[in-house]
Amino acid sequence: MKTLYVTDLDGTLLNTNDRISEKSLGILHALSERGILFTYATARSFSSASVVTKGLTVNLPVIVYNGAFLVDSGTGERISSLGFTAEEAGFVRSIFEQTPVSPLVYAFVDEAERVSWDTTRENEGIRRYLSNRTGDRRLRPLSGSEGLYDGNIFYYTCIGEREDLLPLYEIFSGDGRFRCTLQQELYRTEYWCEIMPSKATKAEAIRSLKNMYSCDRVVSFGDAVNDLPMFALSDECYAVANAVPELMAAATGVIGSNEEDGVAVWLEQHADIFN
Repeated sequence: MKTLYVTDLDGTLLNTNDRISEKSLGILHALSERGILFTYATARSFSSASVVTKGLTVNLPVIVYNGAFLVDSGTGERISSLGFTAEEAGFVRSIFEQTPVSPLVYAFVDEAERVSWDTTRENEGIRRYLSNRTGDRRLRPLSGSEGLYDGNIFYYTCIGEREDLLPLYEIFSGDGRFRCTLQQELYRTEYWCEIMPSKATKAEAIRSLKNMYSCDRVVSFGDAVNDLPMFALSDECYAVANAVPELMAAATGVIGSNEEDGVAVWLEQHADIFN
């Protein structure tokens, strides 16, 4: 049986310092040398993921933006991507224009990947997001809403209080054209509401990888509710000990926490190797 192993990053493979421990890096490098079919699936962009996974060897494409993009792990080139139609993007804009929430808008503007936001409507959560991305060439600050919805949009992120984001979640999660998640930020008080094309899921991207590499089965690892579709697709799925209760309930089993190198230790003990 040829197995594809897929892990989430934040709260799963990454520790509370948003890094992969030296122990996990050592184990995963050794397994990569032996031929494990291993990759990650994250809500992060490839740019952001590359920073926090520094030193990690991944020989397969990686899944970013919660499945919106499948990216070559070596070159950063997009293998596949999903975006909103003009009609869908127009509908999303009309909703935002009726609410007090101002989003981070991810789009290709003049063929370059950009993250646009209105600097006059920043909150603490957005400022923290930006502080962790100093020097990121994608950032496109705007003094007002003009130009905020330019380009070919593929993702929206809203950061704020749960009560402010819940109405957005209720609108978009009930509309079949979209996929929407609402969850509390790791180690923080604010919430994130993320809006994606309906087919942008980790599960769909994993299905593509499974077919691409002719794998017989999938084993996945996660910690949060956005990992539920990935778990549903998997033949085996493991929640780290720090995972949310909903994910633990859906898991094949519970492994060590992200501070205990749970994913790497499990793989070292159980992974199938293909040379």
